[in-house]
Amino acid sequence: MHATVVYESMFGNTCAVAAAVAAGLADGGTDTELLPVADAPLTMRARTGLLVIGAPTHAAGIPAPRTRTDAGFWAQADDPLTPRVGIREWLDAVHGDARAVRVATFDTRLRRPTKPGSAANAALLELGRRGFTLVAAPESFWVGGMTGPLLPGEVERARAWGVALARTTGARASSAAASASAPASASAVTLDGAPLRAAPMPRPT
Repeated sequence: MHATVVYESMFGNTCAVAAAVAAGLADGGTDTELLPVADAPLTMRARTGLLVIGAPTHAAGIPAPRTRTDAGFWAQADDPLTPRVGIREWLDAVHGDARAVRVATFDTRLRRPTKPGSAANAALLELGRRGFTLVAAPESFWVGGMTGPLLPGEVERARAWGVALARTTGARASSAAASASAPASASAVTLDGAPLRAAPMPRPT
């Protein structure tokens, strides 16, 4: 199976988490590519069996043009990595066969009760509406301030999460292949709550 990790990052924290998640996926035996959202293709590649999306949480959700500008201003950062195209815009533009792709999401955010909301949760809900197969609960990785840094142990936790994703999706892909090779029956067969066709599923690449 091939995995693609697409991320948006302003101050380097989400980038660091994305790199750790990608390393964990590779540790778990998954062929993985890591892409900043500006370099991510707008057509879903046929070989992508798992899509992992990450972004910082802004205004309790996915970053938007105004929240990116505001974050750079309030953080008083000398050189914020403000992307012209973020996860929100990419999700609006990307196309392809969503049913063939499993997805998981993560975010970086402040670990404060007064700062609710999650970009990972918002992205997962949007992906679910678009027909993608959800394979994991949204995951948050914690930062100590608006510009960071990541709290101790978060990079290691991100890598471990990547390993867990590789094992989970690998096992489900094997199960799907076995189901596809079995004789069709009158009863409906589902994977992660989504109905499968009686015809064999494409093998993950």
